[in-house]
Amino acid sequence: MTTAVTRPGVRRGTIPVLATATAITVSNIYFTQPLLDEIARSFRISPSAAGLVATTGQIGYALGILAIVPLADGARLRRLSVLLLGVTSAALLTGAFAPSLTLLSMVTLVMSATTVLPQVIMPTVAAMATPGHAGRVLGAVGTGLTLGALLSRTAAGLIAEVTGTWRAGFAVAAVATGALLLVLPRYMPADRPARDGAPESYPRLLASLPRLIPEHAPLRLSAALGGAVFAAFSAFWSSLAFHLAAAPIALGPAVIGLFGLFSVPGALAARYSGRLADRWGTTRVNALSLISVLLAFALFGLAEQSLIALAVGCNLLGYGTTSGQIANQARIFAARPAIRARLNTVYMFTVFAGGATGAGVGGVLFSAFGWTGVVSGGLGFLLLAALALLWHALRAHRHTAGTAVTAGITR
Repeated sequence: MTTAVTRPGVRRGTIPVLATATAITVSNIYFTQPLLDEIARSFRISPSAAGLVATTGQIGYALGILAIVPLADGARLRRLSVLLLGVTSAALLTGAFAPSLTLLSMVTLVMSATTVLPQVIMPTVAAMATPGHAGRVLGAVGTGLTLGALLSRTAAGLIAEVTGTWRAGFAVAAVATGALLLVLPRYMPADRPARDGAPESYPRLLASLPRLIPEHAPLRLSAALGGAVFAAFSAFWSSLAFHLAAAPIALGPAVIGLFGLFSVPGALAARYSGRLADRWGTTRVNALSLISVLLAFALFGLAEQSLIALAVGCNLLGYGTTSGQIANQARIFAARPAIRARLNTVYMFTVFAGGATGAGVGGVLFSAFGWTGVVSGGLGFLLLAALALLWHALRAHRHTAGTAVTAGITR
């Protein structure tokens, strides 16, 4: 990053460090997905029952966003990052030795609730950007977030293949997360964020969250788009391992994990969506992202047995989901700095509630209808997103037309 992109006083290398930390921490939510088939075999349970691990991961992350991320509007972020990294590392290590699905799901819930640093980092990095460059820095960190989500699946699959057990993935994740304790706190702000008035208590911070929804139309749009698209994203990824492990494809966990690696080009391309959001506006980037995800699901449905088509679709899905996320957050971070973390709380809570819904629905649909059910469910979620974007575009058009008529009358 250049000094033209970040504000004076921001430590050199901060954006790459924050992007890397985001990638490592968010991977804790997703690395279990290619392991679900192995977990099901280990505990001798059905695939839908093993899917509970992915579902509790999404639910825990949503709860952590709701309970912890608002603190970023007033807490000392350096201290907060140390606490969260420590608890997450301990929970991951416990998961490596969990003797039952029940305990593993409980540990996953705790681990995912405390691994919310990416959503503490996002409003923080937006405040570090110079005017007109918020989309660019959010694109850099948002790309790290997507790469972590994708590559964690590859790493987890390879680790399970080499070691012969899904438990090694939890152990490696604990070490990687713990290592961040040596680096990340030095790049997080040591002082409390600047505020408009006196600091608010934690209960007041939480109590203010519901009011943000009716008061901020950009938040409502971003939440609707983010929740619906991420539901489709999660339905796909939480079910892909079962689809690839079943006949006639019948792949092992290492190859299944490679699908995260296959998605890297699409995620890297999404980095430039931040610059597009700065130039074109967020609505156009949302439309572009939605088209990309729709094309992905079309490929998943039309060529479900083709590994090449699935890999291309993964790239389209990664690009579209990341681009939409960048646009959605750029839209809500245009608000005043004092409430950005809480706006992000409401937004991300909706997104990951959608993710939990998608993961749960995907598992049920796969058990009942196979891969066709998963694709149909994903397209249903995307239809909701398309309707929300269309409604916003029509309202914006009517508002523009009304303003033009009023201006003509006043003349």
